[in-house]
Amino acid sequence: MVRLTAILVASLAAAASAAPMQKRIAQTIADSTALWVKACVPAGGADKCSTISQNAFTTLLAAGKNCDQQDAADQMIDLAKTLKSDPEMIRLAQLFVQQPRNAPDSLQVPYCQTAPKNAELNGLFHCEFAGSDFTKFSGDQTGNLPLGVSAVNPPGSCPAKTDGPVPDGVQLNSLVQSPGTPAAGGAAAAANSTATAAAANSTSTASAADDSDDADDADDATADATADATADATADDAAADADATDDSTADSTAAAANSTAAAAAGANNAAAGGAVAGAKSFTLQNGKDAKALNAKFATLTASSPCEDGEQACVGGAFAQCIGGSFSSTACSAGTVCTALPLVNKAGTSITCDSQADADARIAATGA
Repeated sequence: MVRLTAILVASLAAAASAAPMQKRIAQTIADSTALWVKACVPAGGADKCSTISQNAFTTLLAAGKNCDQQDAADQMIDLAKTLKSDPEMIRLAQLFVQQPRNAPDSLQVPYCQTAPKNAELNGLFHCEFAGSDFTKFSGDQTGNLPLGVSAVNPPGSCPAKTDGPVPDGVQLNSLVQSPGTPAAGGAAAAANSTATAAAANSTSTASAADDSDDADDADDATADATADATADATADDAAADADATDDSTADSTAAAANSTAAAAAGANNAAAGGAVAGAKSFTLQNGKDAKALNAKFATLTASSPCEDGEQACVGGAFAQCIGGSFSSTACSAGTVCTALPLVNKAGTSITCDSQADADARIAATGA
């Protein structure tokens, strides 16, 4: 009996040693964009900073698609370009796109196979974590090399860190300052779109500016009203000149022109007033909604049921629902996960913030 037991123990030990050992390689994802937010807020990004940051760092989770991280970095640079192309925001976005992604199966994470929107990201691709199995990639093996690159040497490296992969769980922005020299292959792959890159960026900037906030819309409407008033004056001058030819016709034309211009000016002024009124009407509701969300989050646990893709705060950590259960990531030191009221439009955002700032922002809404 003793001999049988010894043989069984030896067999189990041999099987255990032969079984592949996998570990989950993860990180505090909120740290990947924390420095970018610190640069964004003083540059004038307001609540857009935390919203874009949150969207960005969640792309580092295992559920993220191959190009989600690059798309998020494009959004970071789009906002930077509306803020006088803030160089610090752009530099940190270039580092973010090279940050390793979580690897729950310890395999290398595939690379994006689509050229970025912004030229500043051409030739940049993510590093891998050092604990990865550098003989395999996860997924369908269609992204085993960065776009236009023939080899990554040494394995796991990236333009910002050419000497090798990033230590498990470490943020690239804590190891290097420069985003490095873009891979020549990656830059060449994007060369065909160089002629249109500036136009795309310009369109993006204009779109972001148009969508910046309701107060800007009010300013635009006021500007339109001013332009219409100028048109009114021009119509008067035209009527005066026409008077020498045909008084009755000119008077009639001028009256019609003035009436049209005045109506347009009145409509635009009304729109401006409505935009300002609308900008004020959602503030209180945003505060109430943020308080309600935080109250709901206080009741959640890691085992609470959820729907895939749902985001929440669980135990003070940022959480995303994956496979029907919450996967949590701790916030940076001194911050907690919380719902905040948006400032320039209706709605809330979920992000990591200090408790004092979160309380002050909600209190400022009057909720």
